[in-house]
Amino acid sequence: MARTHAAVATTAPDRRTTACAVAGVVAGVLLAVVWSARLVDGLGVDTADGLLGRDSLKDDIPGSGAGVVFAFVVGLAGTFTACNVAAFGALAPMAGTGDTGGTLGGRLAAALRPLAWVTAAAVAVAAVYGGICAAIGPDVPQLSTATGGGGIPPRALQALIVFTVIGLAMVWLGFSALGLAPDPLAGRTRNPERLRLLLIGALIGGFVIGRPYPLFRKTFAYAADTHNALYGALLFALIALGNVVVVAVLFLALALTAHGRVPHWLNATPTRATRVTGTALLLFGTFTVVYWGIRLPARYDWWWFPVMPWNGS
Repeated sequence: MARTHAAVATTAPDRRTTACAVAGVVAGVLLAVVWSARLVDGLGVDTADGLLGRDSLKDDIPGSGAGVVFAFVVGLAGTFTACNVAAFGALAPMAGTGDTGGTLGGRLAAALRPLAWVTAAAVAVAAVYGGICAAIGPDVPQLSTATGGGGIPPRALQALIVFTVIGLAMVWLGFSALGLAPDPLAGRTRNPERLRLLLIGALIGGFVIGRPYPLFRKTFAYAADTHNALYGALLFALIALGNVVVVAVLFLALALTAHGRVPHWLNATPTRATRVTGTALLLFGTFTVVYWGIRLPARYDWWWFPVMPWNGS
């Protein structure tokens, strides 16, 4: 098997690398400006309604078994919402790590390794958070409907802080992949690629912390009412699994179809892998920072942010 190039820049950035960074940041800002939460969230609710065969928002969850199914469906239905779409930023880092084999079995094994690390970290973070919140109960800030300082509810403030931090972490990883910032993982382990995948997975798992998506809040409230930490951990783990299903399927399709030409092309040179990885992380990281850290406060009149005809409140 041929060893791929690690998706981290090893030489001084050139003009093309700098252009990739600028393109990623600009694309992320533009995506945050044109994003329509009403459209995407509505499609997610419609998807959940179709999968469950009932009104996912209005109908009660009939029992613990149904809660398990509901949690996974909520994760899957929320794939393309603003609080999860950044998970697609993991595609390039996964494709730029590991071995590429000539046989179907070799390509499958190579694809499953990075996918497993990202998924495991995402599920672990979500499960821990779900267990803690279920043990605390309904009094957690994420379920609060009160209005806090500056006119922003506590749950919206939590989303602002959490997603801004996650977005900034992704931006830093993007710049470091391009060699435009110090690599925070350099020298930390013998396998920095694996550590990077674990960190990206943990960031994806962190999406559940502060997530305001209506179906998620319903699952959260149901878990909190049980005061059962293990059950809460299970529900949140299933949400995280649902969140990465589409990403996983797309990644496996890219890795296994057309004789693995996509990952082979990506890893043909070190600079190509780093540029694609860095640009993807910058795009989704910038989107997350701008959408949650700048556009969300603008809804509460903290400052001005451009509003499009299709996404105004």
